[in-house]
Amino acid sequence: MTVSQIKSQGIEQRELRRVRRSRLATLVMLSIVAFSSLIVGGWFAGEGRITSIFLQIQNFQNNPPFWLEVPTLSGGYLLAPTIVLLLIVMLVMRISPQPKRWSRQIVVAILLLLTIRYIIWRSLTTLNLATPLNGVFSLGLLFLEFLVLTSSTIQLFLMLNVKDRSREADRFAVAVLDGSFTPNVDILIPTYNEPTFILKRTIIGCQALEYSHKKIYLLDDTHRAEVKDLAIELGCKYLTRPDNKHAKAGNLNHAIAKTQGELVVIFDADFVPTRNFLNRTVGFFQNEKIALVQTPQSFYNADPIARNLGLEDAVTPEEEVFYRQIQPIRDGADSVICAGTSFVVRRKALQAAGGFVTDSLSEDYFTGIRLSAQGYRLIYLDEKLSAGLAAENIAAHATQRIRWAQGTLQAFFIDANPLTIEGLRPLQRIAHLEGLLHWFTSISRVGFLVMPLAYSFLGVIPLRATATELLFFFLPYYLVQISVFAWLNHRSRSALLSDIYSLVLCFPLALTVIQVMLRPFAKGFKVTPKGQQRDRFSFNWKLASPLIILFAITAISLWRNLGMSMAKAEWATTVPLEIAQQIRGIGLGWLWSGYNLIMLGIAILILLDAPKPDVYDWFALRRTVRCNIQGENYWGVTTMISEVGAEIALTQKAVISAEEMQPLTLEIMEEGVELTGQVIRTGFQNEFPTVRVMFQQLSLSQHRCLVEMLFCRPGQWKRHNTPGEFKSILLILKILFRPRIIFDRNIDVNATAVSQG
Repeated sequence: MTVSQIKSQGIEQRELRRVRRSRLATLVMLSIVAFSSLIVGGWFAGEGRITSIFLQIQNFQNNPPFWLEVPTLSGGYLLAPTIVLLLIVMLVMRISPQPKRWSRQIVVAILLLLTIRYIIWRSLTTLNLATPLNGVFSLGLLFLEFLVLTSSTIQLFLMLNVKDRSREADRFAVAVLDGSFTPNVDILIPTYNEPTFILKRTIIGCQALEYSHKKIYLLDDTHRAEVKDLAIELGCKYLTRPDNKHAKAGNLNHAIAKTQGELVVIFDADFVPTRNFLNRTVGFFQNEKIALVQTPQSFYNADPIARNLGLEDAVTPEEEVFYRQIQPIRDGADSVICAGTSFVVRRKALQAAGGFVTDSLSEDYFTGIRLSAQGYRLIYLDEKLSAGLAAENIAAHATQRIRWAQGTLQAFFIDANPLTIEGLRPLQRIAHLEGLLHWFTSISRVGFLVMPLAYSFLGVIPLRATATELLFFFLPYYLVQISVFAWLNHRSRSALLSDIYSLVLCFPLALTVIQVMLRPFAKGFKVTPKGQQRDRFSFNWKLASPLIILFAITAISLWRNLGMSMAKAEWATTVPLEIAQQIRGIGLGWLWSGYNLIMLGIAILILLDAPKPDVYDWFALRRTVRCNIQGENYWGVTTMISEVGAEIALTQKAVISAEEMQPLTLEIMEEGVELTGQVIRTGFQNEFPTVRVMFQQLSLSQHRCLVEMLFCRPGQWKRHNTPGEFKSILLILKILFRPRIIFDRNIDVNATAVSQG
């Protein structure tokens, strides 16, 4: 048997295993659904045994153990646990503004105890199984809550051990800087359809890396002549292949076979490294057990949600939560996620793992799992050493998230399933389980939007709880969790803003989860479009349709619930217990509907994409400049700058006319570069005259200087903090009462530049 026949037979066997695994996973899910449906059907049909079981559970719910009963104390004393716990966590956060090992463990221990207490109370005393209709909604709500609670509880458990490797990086970098450890590095830049101006800045950034033993390869999967010409112009290697099989993973595997460097670095086509990227990461590979070093993804533009809400200066990109909170706790559990870009991998380890995984859309994630299963370590260096383009409109944002969800959930159907693959420790499997459960919480989010409608239109009360029970069991859990939420994730997101982000795409993500579990490989790889521009507002009706429909129904529900609550409030104390519970349920229903209505309104506003006429991003970067206009020299400071232009605040008055498109020579003093351009706009800022200049005829050396100044300075990508809960509420009110679409129609495309040092 020839080598090619053996390889072909191996591929066929893997495909057969995948099909079998696919059928098994889908069959298990459908069996659970079918079994649950049979029980519900029997309950509604009055089947004696099923009805008897639920009646016994209902009796237990009505007569819980004494330790689940509220103490016979007045309301003020019932608030005591909440007040005491809040004071404790506030004191800890005041002493330790940034989470330390000891402070995090205290807060997490309190949260874990409160979560366990809440779960016990919620499952043993609050179910309403009096009728099948109430029971279905009550058990359904409990199941949806448990999905979220399981994911969050695993996260809390993992937070007990968090890694910070900056000091290790300092120690390992010494050998790289003094030249005693300088392995050969191949830098691979896979590209499919990205514009050449984006590729050019990435290649220039890679060439600016302060590391001698490197080779740069541009991996073109579209056979574009202009991309080949760009590689020749910039002096990097150009690789292509005869087909596009297995998308990005196939492209990378083809390049791995054509290169020889001991280490391999992957940058997506839009990610530009800072000059010290290799100096900070390569040193870790002195430890032979380390296979991969992942760094965070930073972004030099606002994500579409922040941009469409007009909160570019207030809200950090969505990925900040993942890279500030999730990856460090994953590192503590030795289960770092390979994120597809801005990482370094040992070639020998990658080859031992069979190269990049090709049977999933998330080739990066499962490649990391295979490396871990081989006994290698993946580590996370939490330093911003590169930056790329966030999705530039809400459709691209949705495409990206849906691909991530589909790719991750394909774990249930491939050999690299982190729950079953040989070689992983239990703690690693638990950490990966949390990542899989995360996508299922989108179904919970949809359920939480729909559930209040049951109060109004079906008369269903899915949650039975008195006001004193809520004070004693729910309030401590909720308020402590809200209070420490932003602190635990290093101020990357408030709980309120996190809820908005999860709501925007909850319907397409929930649908994707269901589709993947039924047909995991039905959709192929879709590249997130980059470098797009638009000169007008556009509304995404496809994503908005379910939200608009639900908004209308929720508004009606709120009106009905509020009306019934007010009508029955006067005689609520004189009716039987069952009726009183229904009235309390209606009250909870209209509060829940009101909250959902506000969030849905904001989500619909997010789906209105703001204009972005300029494909280049502008940066709020201060540099001293000297301008020569018609033979006269003027001094000034840049207020904004990009690869194609600059805005300058002059320190002296000047007679300049933008209408005449006056030419000028601009010298950036700190960089020692001279540029030519034309004045396209004049104005005043804080009593200083300003000019907007567009550069002309940039040479390659001038463009290199601009790219290195804008993207490659070590330490330039700063961490910004999202406002806390109170300020987030004010931001939400501002969005509701002053929507960007109405009050900010004439948006300057560069009105908000990316802040830099």
